[in-house]
Amino acid sequence: MISRRIIRTKVLQVLYAYYSSPGKTLSNTEKELFFCIGKTYDLYHYLLALVIDIADYAEERIEIRRNKHQPTEEDLHPNTKFISNEVIGQLRQNRQLKAYLNQESLSWANNPELIKDLYLFLIESDFYKDYMADKNRSFFDDRKFVDKIFNKIILITEDLYDALEEKSIYWNDDVEFVVSMISKTLKKFNPGSDSDQPLLQLFKDQDDRDFAKNLLRKAVINHDELRAFIKEHSRNWDLDRIAFMDILIMQLALTEFIYFPSIPTKVSLNEYIELSKYYSTDKSRNFINGILDKTLKDLKKSGKIKKAGRGLIGE
Repeated sequence: MISRRIIRTKVLQVLYAYYSSPGKTLSNTEKELFFCIGKTYDLYHYLLALVIDIADYAEERIEIRRNKHQPTEEDLHPNTKFISNEVIGQLRQNRQLKAYLNQESLSWANNPELIKDLYLFLIESDFYKDYMADKNRSFFDDRKFVDKIFNKIILITEDLYDALEEKSIYWNDDVEFVVSMISKTLKKFNPGSDSDQPLLQLFKDQDDRDFAKNLLRKAVINHDELRAFIKEHSRNWDLDRIAFMDILIMQLALTEFIYFPSIPTKVSLNEYIELSKYYSTDKSRNFINGILDKTLKDLKKSGKIKKAGRGLIGE
């Protein structure tokens, strides 16, 4: 579930904290890394639960209108297409989702105003009106509709980010990624999915878990050598004046170049340039690209880069 891009992001964040807090041990930082990654997995389940709560709120409103002293014809015969959405029904019955939410005590019960606001935002959207007006329905229409709720409502609602920030400092940077993973999850649901329909796992495989641990450890253990490479290839710059985050991005990129033989250098270079778009300025991004490109060429000439298997792609 957790992509290597997110792993790289989390390693960058805890590496920053490690160097910013004298006295932190590598062992504790490693624990913090896996805790951060676990929080992303929490958010994955938490947002899946959110769409269920929005549907539950819609059903409550229908019941309130039905029980009015003088209900209208529309109150008595409402359009229930949203609350009977098959995919939301499958999520509601999903054993893995229910067990995880219960185990981690994840609930939106204390956020009724957010649920209400998301619902009101939803019913004003064109895609909601089109969905509700269409007399035809299919499982795949229901699935597409739920996906739009995540990508066109949940993803862009500022109040949600405020609520998440209050609950965890780890979550706001993860929402876009988690929504993309929810979209992948929804594609695996089909008309025959039952309560045992599997959700995504925390790591794709053991290799990804090992990658997270080893990237952090090798970056720290080889700190002096990596910083020396950066200093050598930025001779016209005072290392103390280079943004600390820029140095860490380059340090991680060099770690992959040298110590991860199965990862192509082009992949590592592209990933860290992409990461710099979020954690550096435009000028820093160009600087990082230039330093890494120059360092990579010299490392290849000196034979310090030894790739094998998939790592040879593009070399």
